[in-house]
Amino acid sequence: MIEELVEILERENVEWELYWEKGRGGSFRIERERLERSQRKFHSGIGLRVGYRGRLGFSYVTGLNYDRKTLEEFVKRTIKLAKVSEVPFVGFPSPTKVPHVGSLYDRRIDEIPFEEAHSLAGEFAARMRELRDDSLTLSGSMALAVSAYGIANSNGVWLEAKGTGMSVSAYAVKKDGKTGSGSYYQTYRSLQPFEELENALLSAIGEAELSYRAGKMEPHSGEILLEPEAFRAVLGIFLENLFGDGVYHGRSRFSRLGEEVAPEGLTVIDDATVPGGVGSFPFDGEGNPGERTLLVEDGVIRSFLLDETYARFLNLRSTGNAVRDFRTTPHIGTSNVMVAPGDENLGDFEGIVVRKVFGEHTANPVSGDFSLTVELGYVVKNGEVVPFRDNMLVGNAFQFLRSVRAIGREIVRKGSFYSPRVLGIARLV
Repeated sequence: MIEELVEILERENVEWELYWEKGRGGSFRIERERLERSQRKFHSGIGLRVGYRGRLGFSYVTGLNYDRKTLEEFVKRTIKLAKVSEVPFVGFPSPTKVPHVGSLYDRRIDEIPFEEAHSLAGEFAARMRELRDDSLTLSGSMALAVSAYGIANSNGVWLEAKGTGMSVSAYAVKKDGKTGSGSYYQTYRSLQPFEELENALLSAIGEAELSYRAGKMEPHSGEILLEPEAFRAVLGIFLENLFGDGVYHGRSRFSRLGEEVAPEGLTVIDDATVPGGVGSFPFDGEGNPGERTLLVEDGVIRSFLLDETYARFLNLRSTGNAVRDFRTTPHIGTSNVMVAPGDENLGDFEGIVVRKVFGEHTANPVSGDFSLTVELGYVVKNGEVVPFRDNMLVGNAFQFLRSVRAIGREIVRKGSFYSPRVLGIARLV
């Protein structure tokens, strides 16, 4: 059907781009150690962008099976939208060699019967029942997915790829006069052994035990060590300022490359080419190749995150960071964000450590100010660990980056975010 749609489009005096995808998945929800919900989902569709006299039109259809008359109407409708659009159009990418990115597809996920996946989720629930006690309740989820997608445009781009995914989550609540909770979530490209599901449970239980013992600590201003999950929240506020659309429209704190934002040693990379990375891809949502983009090198901004449109507006080159599905036009996003390891051994750090925070969506990305609720932290002194929670981590993302004192050696992955521990200056209230 895509070939027929291309044939129809080539008769028109317009520039065009097709993005199509087809996928399926199975998800399993476990509540209080019981498998409560199992779902199978299927999706497919085509997004069409049309450029006409400097204006852009977009529409989409769900499904991949249509007769020719319907396809012709789809094309005419999108052209009509382009003619009345106020969205500027500057062009689509030209064909470029894309990288081979390994380990994005696992045949075992593609071919696993739903019944077998259901059985694995049942074993997950059974292990929860074995681990629970009178004060502990456990919940969680597991999901498997496979997708195939492609893009073609009037400049000659024609690319197709496929990928798989798996996610696992666990949630533990400890109640015995007071309450503590812990959680774990991870995503993968390949089918994981049962040991990884068990690790999710043990991690959530361990956090619940700490949370159960935690209280609010006294206010503190000074050095605070952020574990990767907490540092992701702070760094994310900064990264919003590197999105090309924000730079172009003046919504970013930065307007040029080369600005110093952190001490030497802090390097941040956006890398779509990580083998097996959950944020990896050979080409982005416009057909530009996935790249390894050096965003910050030794504390200095080296690149913005760009799609085709804003790269042209800023007289730069796309970094391959257009993300989308068939229902949406491309927008700028990250792939795998990687903080380079430092040379400090922060595994035996003694002091205040913040593991998890929430509320980063309330932060102001331009000012950088944040006030994040501490979900879990702890103080390490003389080898003793004293947990705390419900304080507010208060500061400014730009000031925190400039205050970085040490960067750990050990990288931890949280989804598509890779980072060591980072020591900087902030406040707890």
